[in-house]
Amino acid sequence: MKRTLFSKIIILLAVFPTAMQTRAASLLVETESFSHKGGWMIDQQFMDEMGSPYLLAHGMGIPVEDASTEILLPQIATYYIYVRTFNWTSPWYQGSGPGAFQLLFNGKKTTTKPLGAEGSQWNWQAAGLVKVRNTGATIALHDLTGFDGRCDAIYFTTEPNDVPPSDVNLLMRLRRQMLNQPADPQPAGNFDMVVCGAGTAGICAAAAAARLGLKVALINDRPVLGGNNSSEIRVHMGGRINAGLYPRLGDMQKEFNPIRGGNAQPADYYEDGKKLEFVNSEPNIELFLNFHVNDVVMKDSRIQAVIAQHIESGVRMSFTAPLFCDCTGDGTVGYLSGADYRMGREGRAEFNESRAPEQADSMTLGASVMWYSVPEEKASSFPEFSYGMHFNAQNCERVTMGEWTWETGMDIDKTKHLERVRDYGMLVIYANWSYLKNHLPDSLGYGKRRLGWVSFMVGKRESRRLLGDYIMKQDDMTRYILHEDGTAAATWTIDLHYPDPANSANFPGAEFKAKTEHTSIYPYPIPYRCLYSRNVDNLFMAGRCISVTHVAHGSIRVMRTTGMMGEVVGMAASLCRRHDCLPRSIYWHYLPELKALMKQGIGHTGVVNDQGYNAGGGLSEPPHVK
Repeated sequence: MKRTLFSKIIILLAVFPTAMQTRAASLLVETESFSHKGGWMIDQQFMDEMGSPYLLAHGMGIPVEDASTEILLPQIATYYIYVRTFNWTSPWYQGSGPGAFQLLFNGKKTTTKPLGAEGSQWNWQAAGLVKVRNTGATIALHDLTGFDGRCDAIYFTTEPNDVPPSDVNLLMRLRRQMLNQPADPQPAGNFDMVVCGAGTAGICAAAAAARLGLKVALINDRPVLGGNNSSEIRVHMGGRINAGLYPRLGDMQKEFNPIRGGNAQPADYYEDGKKLEFVNSEPNIELFLNFHVNDVVMKDSRIQAVIAQHIESGVRMSFTAPLFCDCTGDGTVGYLSGADYRMGREGRAEFNESRAPEQADSMTLGASVMWYSVPEEKASSFPEFSYGMHFNAQNCERVTMGEWTWETGMDIDKTKHLERVRDYGMLVIYANWSYLKNHLPDSLGYGKRRLGWVSFMVGKRESRRLLGDYIMKQDDMTRYILHEDGTAAATWTIDLHYPDPANSANFPGAEFKAKTEHTSIYPYPIPYRCLYSRNVDNLFMAGRCISVTHVAHGSIRVMRTTGMMGEVVGMAASLCRRHDCLPRSIYWHYLPELKALMKQGIGHTGVVNDQGYNAGGGLSEPPHVK
């Protein structure tokens, strides 16, 4: 039978659906969801700043393996491509930056101009166009330098001027629409307590509550546990356990803390697997790795649920419970729920603190990007790296590693501008190392060393401090003012950092090194009232975000101390469930029961862990005894 002209047109449209179609078609690809990450790393640290995780080419000057994934375009057409990226050195250098990369479409470059080397903020850069004959394709990110190029998302559109918005809120709505993300998060289940953050404090809070019978959700925004004591950041376990009024507090940490100590050591020193095995061995803990908490559901002054987003898939889940514990370090859950908090330094007169400044200000302890180099038998090269930070024979740092003293961002709000703080930390490491390798005499030995490790995860010390019914201050510790609700002992000195004067002389206003002054204390019991929010009724906190002044924070922030706080919170949570009450009621009505639990302890006995950093304190007797 002969085909009519009408039937031929139908066939033509079926085979070539774009021939008579004018509607724009588009596709959004989030790089964190790439099926093959290659050598690119998922960086979720700045989701709250710029709206999404992204992929980072952290090769320390050596280009990393391509990241790739398969895509399915909506139709056969010509597509204009935009990539969300920027030049990360732009705050300090106005020219093209070092983080250059290319986008490959079916193995071919989409544009000859490098991406990621321009732009002073996250924006959409034109990445060429492609004519497709098949809707299926493979795309890849091809790193050109190894110097931390970054890519958040890739957008394909048939319209030449269809550029996505750069505004974070508008872009978030576009993401959810184009990725068909449901408006409501998926339920993760009902729990007795939800612990957010799985550093030492969060691990201990979850495990203590679980061992006392609570069903616990433990949420962590990275694939490894331990926070600052993980292989990603590599900070030693400061402070003492088994000290103060309740010497059994801290026993639990012996079960998972690493045996070896030290900052900026090889990855195996930090025993990530040991921490994971510890958590997974607790049947009452359900662990949620790679979930970032970024929203809460409130009813009056209580949290009903926290919402967390998976850093790869974007899936959002809702965690409901009668009790929550903020162990995020940044007080994220407290902030989202409207908890009272402080950030910065109090003025000296407010709490009569001799170590406080005369006037209140916004300065906090900084953040560290640590690194080390390793020796080699033969000389190796390192690229010239000079992007706004200039070193010479007088101001360079003639060292082979950098640990806690490499500290930046004291005067920057790290809840809003953490990416800049981290990037400056990397900038000075690369620039200094480039000078050592390329401009000092070979006889000094740098020629036969290479960068062995530079952290891309920033080690934070201080940001928000959530306020409880009591704010612990300097006099509490130095005058040993005991409170009836004393719990875990703070043993670390009052350790407050400030810019290194020598570094300031060489780099005024752009310091990257810190010094400290210590005030010794006798092991001081932290009041229980510092471990729950004063205005969010069902919120505990443990870690560096508890209710203290900036000065007192200088002592309580180290990880062995924060872990013991977590144990206390887990014990208090078990009493909340037993008596069907909220955290404040434990202080009002059930403090003797909490003291009994602290005296008994929750850790297994007979565990040996003799890491050489069980240190702190400095006074043999309380001050009033002398």
